[in-house]
Amino acid sequence: MIKPTPNPPETDPTSPYESLDSNKLHEAADRALDHYLTPPNLLPPPRKARGMYAVTADTKNEELLADASETLASAKTIAQDISSLLPAPQRRALLGVAQLIMLGELAVNRVMGNLEVSG
Repeated sequence: MIKPTPNPPETDPTSPYESLDSNKLHEAADRALDHYLTPPNLLPPPRKARGMYAVTADTKNEELLADASETLASAKTIAQDISSLLPAPQRRALLGVAQLIMLGELAVNRVMGNLEVSG
């Protein structure tokens, strides 16, 4: 019987990095890439040391207002979602709280708009 395709070539099951020479070549290639792609004199810019929820004296007003707006929007959404799980009297109370949150969010957004116009 004649096979339409030849047998696959026999390959060596050893890793190309098992010989001493190929390991040296690989290390040399890594050093060369590190030398050209990350110069030693170039340091990354220092990160601003600030906690996720820290409100420090150097925090800008715009950042604080943006965080407050996002927090109020999230609280409003949570209150509205939970209100659908409650019976009518509790639902009305929670929807009232959601409206108060929305009013606070509108006030914060107005202040942000006023800062952008004056700035």
